[in-house]
Order: sequence, then C-alpha cells, then structure tokens
Amino acid sequence: MSRMRSPAHPGEVLREFLPKDLAVGEIASRLGVSRQALSALLNGRAGVSAEMALRLEAALGTSAEMWVQMQANHDLWQARQLGKPKVRRIAA
Repeated sequence: MSRMRSPAHPGEVLREFLPKDLAVGEIASRLGVSRQALSALLNGRAGVSAEMALRLEAALGTSAEMWVQMQANHDLWQARQLGKPKVRRIAA
C-alpha cells in the first residue's frame, strides 16, 4: 500500500540546504551546471541524476546516495499513484 502523501521532491529538500544569500545563478556556477538546470531541479521540473547527486555530495558534504534514494522514493510513489500496471506474471 502506498503512503498517504508523496515523499518530498529532492529539489524541495535541496532548497533547505542552500544558503539564502546566494543567487541561483551563483549556486549553479559553483555546482558546474546551468542556472536553468538548477532551477528545474529546485522547482520539481527535473529529477536528481547520478551526476547531479555527485555534484551535490561534493558541494554540500551530503551523500550522493541520499539524493538518488530521495529521487527514487519520489518517482516510485508517483508511479504507484497511476495504479498497478497490467502485466502477466512470469513464473520462474
């Protein structure tokens, strides 16, 4: 059974890690990504890739695994909201 509420998108959590006094463009520059790419992540329009997880790990001192797992949890919850896929069981 799925949770009642969607796990937070990693971009939502990332906002809490970032200094409020730095512009998105400056943070993107420090991460080595475009301002558009970071903005898409922060606003939930893009997910955390393995590469971005490694960048966040290096820049923030967090673990890449944390970001990847957070993204996987979010994606899985979203997929479960669509209902069970119509498949036929494969017996081993």
